[in-house]
Amino acid sequence: MIIHVIDDMIINIASREVFIGEKLVELTPIEFSILEVLANNRGRVLSTESIYESVWKEPFYNAKNTVAVHIRNIREKVEINSKDPKYIKVVWGVGYKIDK
Repeated sequence: MIIHVIDDMIINIASREVFIGEKLVELTPIEFSILEVLANNRGRVLSTESIYESVWKEPFYNAKNTVAVHIRNIREKVEINSKDPKYIKVVWGVGYKIDK
């Protein structure tokens, strides 16, 4: 069983559940998949294109807004302050990452 622990966020890949502390966070399947890709590549900056292709399993065709909207939705659900994110960081002009 693969479990990622990032501060007080626990991502259980097998059960596809995310907890902040002891609170279960409800994510859509796409949101969970994006979070999983970021957690599996913790410490690495992933481009919008690579996130899209990993999650949607199809070539990227100018879908930057698609990924950005889903990231924003994830942040609203997992971050205390989505304007000052603790978990998912943006690297301007490059992509997104979860720090080690």
